[in-house]
Amino acid sequence: MIKKDTKFLIVGLGLLGGSYALGLKKEGYTVYGIARRQETIDYALNHGFIDEGQTEVDEFVSKADVVVFGLYPTTMVDWVKKYKHLFKENVLITDVSGVKTNIVDVVQEELKDLPVEFISCHPMAGRETNGIEYANTDMFMKANFIITPTKRNTIEAVEFCHDLAYTLHFNHISVLSCERHDRMIAFLSQLTHVIAVSLMNTHDNSQLVEYTGDSFRDLTRIAQINENMWTELFLLNKEILLDETNQFIDSISHFRDALQNEDKDEMKRLFIQSTQRRKLFNKNDGKNK
Repeated sequence: MIKKDTKFLIVGLGLLGGSYALGLKKEGYTVYGIARRQETIDYALNHGFIDEGQTEVDEFVSKADVVVFGLYPTTMVDWVKKYKHLFKENVLITDVSGVKTNIVDVVQEELKDLPVEFISCHPMAGRETNGIEYANTDMFMKANFIITPTKRNTIEAVEFCHDLAYTLHFNHISVLSCERHDRMIAFLSQLTHVIAVSLMNTHDNSQLVEYTGDSFRDLTRIAQINENMWTELFLLNKEILLDETNQFIDSISHFRDALQNEDKDEMKRLFIQSTQRRKLFNKNDGKNK
């Protein structure tokens, strides 16, 4: 359970880390921050995101009861390996990483001999912008929050993550294994980014800007992408994402063949099937992101 005197440390005050800090401060908690740039710390202090912050990684880490990593997954692994000796005894550690396989097991193995616990989470919220200046807790209110415990995690840690999600006002909370999470995220998030990026790279379409409709804007919104983060996420989930991508290639090839052959019945069947499947998601519009 989260207590009123629980002290949080956010390592990495970017979009998500900054939004966590802001949300926790709004609820009255003590929040510390560590960031790479002093400008980020200054912004967080000046806008009331954190109580204290610094760029150095030292005994400051031991002030926290809970540590939240807002770092890229591989950066988090490197950070843990280098600074794990600074964690306070019985500290709970969590993250915001979009991929779990090849990350969670590495971190938990690294910490296995310490009196600390790492439990991974994925707040499925974000924007096409980066940096603490874009932090905003409103994006949590329609978003899903996924907890991905392993056999090394305690029931208390899972309950704490539920409390954290409620505290930050996430709309829906789920518990998945790391493997199920990565399969799900490959289809719902990573593949959709692949499609949006590929569509924008199909043509040099800058001359079409004045004629763009809502369908194109909606479909390509996520093509404004952080190239460093998404390259890392894709490679960490490579095998699953390749499988989902190949299935999509098969699907679009099938539609191309139906069009080539002027197979009206098959085209209509595909339209009807897609409409029926999309209606299942319509039930959650306005509830879940």
